[in-house]
Amino acid sequence: MTDELLYIERNGAMATIVINRAEKKNCFSLAMFQKLDSLLEELKQDKTVKLLIIRGVDETAFSAGADISEFLEVRYHAEKAKAYNDFALGAIEKLYRFPKPTIALIQKLAIGGGLELANSCDFRFATSGSKLGITSANIGIVYNLSSTKRLCNLIGPSKAKELLYTAQLITAEEGQQIGLIDQVHASDEIEEKCLEFANRIIAKSSVANSGIKQVIQSIIDGENEETEAISDVILKSYSSDDYFEGIQAFLEKRKPNFS
Repeated sequence: MTDELLYIERNGAMATIVINRAEKKNCFSLAMFQKLDSLLEELKQDKTVKLLIIRGVDETAFSAGADISEFLEVRYHAEKAKAYNDFALGAIEKLYRFPKPTIALIQKLAIGGGLELANSCDFRFATSGSKLGITSANIGIVYNLSSTKRLCNLIGPSKAKELLYTAQLITAEEGQQIGLIDQVHASDEIEEKCLEFANRIIAKSSVANSGIKQVIQSIIDGENEETEAISDVILKSYSSDDYFEGIQAFLEKRKPNFS
């Protein structure tokens, strides 16, 4: 067992970033946000990786958010807060913009920055009864715009205001009802169900899925017409090995074997 607070596990084309601070309910320190940024960059460049999962090291928690115990040292007053936010939000934004499909596997808790991390993934799987929320109103912090926008995109402005104004914690089941959580499973099934779903994605074309993610992200960002960059992504897919394999597999009536 490693003593690294964040580390990568690999399983074929699947990579997992493990949050390994169970004694602190996987709260993120500033150094951990910096480490997350470097791990994401490493996996972004790794062409063997087709999907990323982010999870806690055990069933203790996904993440209870940023480590408040260091706030008076590293996040007090505007200048320090800006430096902290630049690092933390930069890492979360890198996860949100990660070019391959992503899944957050949530156990027990996803609160504050922990829920921000989960909301930056494409999908959120949670154990039954897990607690979710953004509690910035409890400590007098104004929640940042980019993470608020992601929350609004998932559950709408009214529900986002309710969660933020009240700082209430909701269950995974309640989160699923409002669109915050995609799937809820019992704690003894969550890993199996998550891996089943991940393998369904991995079996498909990574060229297609990476491009689809870029197209959908472009729509979320407000584009109504294809930009030159998006058009290039679409047209290049017709010259890919995956396209050739997909057509051949269809004609030969077999499952494709994408590279």
